[in-house]
Amino acid sequence: MPQLYLSLGSNEGDRRVLLEKAIDAIHMSIGHVDSVSSFFETQPWGFESSHPFLNIAVKVTTSLSPYEVLDQTQAIERALGRKEKSHLGIYQDRPIDIDLLLYDDLTLHDPRLTIPHPLLHRRLFVLDPLAEIAPNQYHPLLGKSIQELRQELHAVDTSHSAL
Repeated sequence: MPQLYLSLGSNEGDRRVLLEKAIDAIHMSIGHVDSVSSFFETQPWGFESSHPFLNIAVKVTTSLSPYEVLDQTQAIERALGRKEKSHLGIYQDRPIDIDLLLYDDLTLHDPRLTIPHPLLHRRLFVLDPLAEIAPNQYHPLLGKSIQELRQELHAVDTSHSAL
């Protein structure tokens, strides 16, 4: 069965509880949760806010297609209070955010879904937790491991901390 990696983040409400509820919902609607990273606290990326994010990465074994996974993650976000991805194209605070990062070694690019996630290699708040559970997983387009991508980005950005 396919394996996928998700990035989860929260910067509104009880962040840890929301992330734990999201993990439970992923297990119930997407597949077996094989591993979960530590919690990482980071500053918002792509917008200004005084509310830091709590981020994790999750590895899941699923029988669902990538589009079914997308539908389920969006349903989980809505159930946990997520209203919209952005306002006027600008990111904003949110109780939960779930991104599909990798799905086996699949590459996909269409208006609805891009795999691997197009910003995966540019976000430490994604790479740090992901490297904890999948350091040797290769990015199918860049041909580098998650750990290599993380090390490259760490050389220029240090705005994160592990909890």
